[in-house]
Amino acid sequence: MSMEKSPPPHNGNYPSYYAPPRKHEKSHWPIFTLVAVVANIIVFIVVMYENNCPAKIGPGRTCVLGSSFKRMSFQPWSENPLLGPSSATLVKMGGLRTVLVVDQKEGWRLMSCVWLHAGVFHLLVNMIAVLVLGLPLEKTFGFIRVGVLYLASGLGGSLLSSLFNQNGVSVGASGALFGLLGGTISDVIINWSLYSNYCGVLLNLIILAAINLAIGLLPLVDNFAHIGGFLTGLLLGCVLLMKTQHGYVPRRDLLDPNMERPVKNRFNAFQIILFIISALVLIAGFIGGFVALYNRVDAHKKCSWCHYLNCVPSSHWTCDS
Repeated sequence: MSMEKSPPPHNGNYPSYYAPPRKHEKSHWPIFTLVAVVANIIVFIVVMYENNCPAKIGPGRTCVLGSSFKRMSFQPWSENPLLGPSSATLVKMGGLRTVLVVDQKEGWRLMSCVWLHAGVFHLLVNMIAVLVLGLPLEKTFGFIRVGVLYLASGLGGSLLSSLFNQNGVSVGASGALFGLLGGTISDVIINWSLYSNYCGVLLNLIILAAINLAIGLLPLVDNFAHIGGFLTGLLLGCVLLMKTQHGYVPRRDLLDPNMERPVKNRFNAFQIILFIISALVLIAGFIGGFVALYNRVDAHKKCSWCHYLNCVPSSHWTCDS
């Protein structure tokens, strides 16, 4: 019995037992990513129209760009340095507040907050990140899988934020975009044979995730939404983004040495194990999170050190502020 060491030269027609490289796979139109970006921008415009700073600012205060933008002008710098609406407007339009979700039964805020942004700078940074992460992922995996990944990660980020950030107002697509980052890492891990530089790609993604999560340790950034979205995307990616592996070596037929028996592409044991574990952990996490939320569990009392995952105090700022 002999084994083939390497695939035959590329002649444009791959034998059935050699999966074509990733660049030859079908490319999908990135519809969901583009629609999501447009939707976020439209929602921000609607929020700013509703905010109507000049009519609500009160005497002795000035809206930013009030003379130019009129109704669409921004709250004073001292109130919102991100060039955006007031906190009251964000809450009115669907911002995440735990007390409203639990006491007023407004569970829809767990998803509505994903489409709101605190200001122009917040919106711009998030939408660039969504395009950078979402476009290549959706071109590979399509509308449905990336759409589910985005929305579920946004929900996961909101759920963890509502458990730990119970006194604040949380908005933004950060949980969803961190889910895209987690899903991209899962893609590299579970579909490793489809990458020519597997270790390099994975290392770069891990460094990128670490840097962005570290930025979340600054004050006024809801890092719990980042962490929740990232973990959801990482686990859900192992469920949704599996591809059959290639590179299996064909064996020569024992009866006819000149005949090769092709080995079909298939999922391997590593992928199946990760699929099962990820699905179980994901289901248990969401069930446990919702049960804890609606039973008014104060996550800070259960984990006294977890607040350091959201903000690390320094001589330049205090996390309480």
